[in-house]
Amino acid sequence: MRLGMFDMKIKLAILEKDLVYLNRIVGVFGSKYAEAFELYSFTEKENAVAVLEERKIDVLLASDNFEIESSDIPKRCALAYLVDSTDIESYNDHRAIGKFQRIDLIYKQILSIYSENAKNISFAVLGDDKTKVIAFQPASGGSGASTMAAASALHFAAKGKRTLYLNLEAYGSSDSFFSGEGQFSISDIIFYLKSKKSNLTLKLESCVKQDPRGVFFYSDCKVALDKAELGKDEILLLISELKLSGAYDIIVLDMDFSLTKNAMAVLNRANSIVWVGDGSKLSNMKLYREIETLKILEENVEMPIYKRLHIIYNKFSNKTSEMLGEVEIPVLGGAQRFEHATTEMIVGQLAPLGMFDSLIQA
Repeated sequence: MRLGMFDMKIKLAILEKDLVYLNRIVGVFGSKYAEAFELYSFTEKENAVAVLEERKIDVLLASDNFEIESSDIPKRCALAYLVDSTDIESYNDHRAIGKFQRIDLIYKQILSIYSENAKNISFAVLGDDKTKVIAFQPASGGSGASTMAAASALHFAAKGKRTLYLNLEAYGSSDSFFSGEGQFSISDIIFYLKSKKSNLTLKLESCVKQDPRGVFFYSDCKVALDKAELGKDEILLLISELKLSGAYDIIVLDMDFSLTKNAMAVLNRANSIVWVGDGSKLSNMKLYREIETLKILEENVEMPIYKRLHIIYNKFSNKTSEMLGEVEIPVLGGAQRFEHATTEMIVGQLAPLGMFDSLIQA
């Protein structure tokens, strides 16, 4: 992902006494993020302050060796301090950025600061038809739908697809499946959505993490109840912004099961929908009732979800499980129950399964 999704650059000024560090960071930004930044560098405070208004600087990164007065900073310009430790979150009532960390993490923090401060960004016109959205729901409790969703994300990432795993469950956990560096979480996105601030796409890029295996994701909420604050319109806006960004080939939605109007509106944004059951008598009974309910709902609203529905059987037992008969929904496949295996091991076993490929061919 790059700021190339926008038709303008962030004007970034860096004020640093350490000339070696200054040259290094400017050199890396200039080579790795040339499409994102228009760069200015200074070793003297007076020279930096003098051009903030003239050059319409968007973000000033100043070493904590300098004391910057509020009167020195134009309203359009955001200020952050470069500090020695990543454990410092703020300095002189402004955001602090640890200078000795990976450049991509510094980049994301700059995007976050800019997105919160900037008022208007002109977006390049991008179609969102190329991004496939796949929604996973559990047909019955304990069927392992989240595990299957995470495995599908790993499957597509392994094939070179830029894949985002987005957990929308009320109490779901992305961090159970994926890990990555960065200080932000889905809570930061939720706050941004609730605040109705502009520049959401920039905020989304600044908060996303990437697992070493390639999957992009947002870390769990800082407070479990945060996700309960997300309404239908905010979820739809989130999905639309992610698609319009052009950053991903595939977005995997991990959702609680629901057929309310709000849930149906979200499902209607998916190219493929997967209901995961375990083939037990109870699971099949619930699955059959859910299918019948969906048919009735579709008679009253123009949401052809049924035609995009697929079934995957997970934790399938040859002794106690069987496939649901007399339904027209395609069964993609299934997986047996893994005994005495960790979540990581199970996801690793499921990820190579070829059944997931049908979801992006639909």
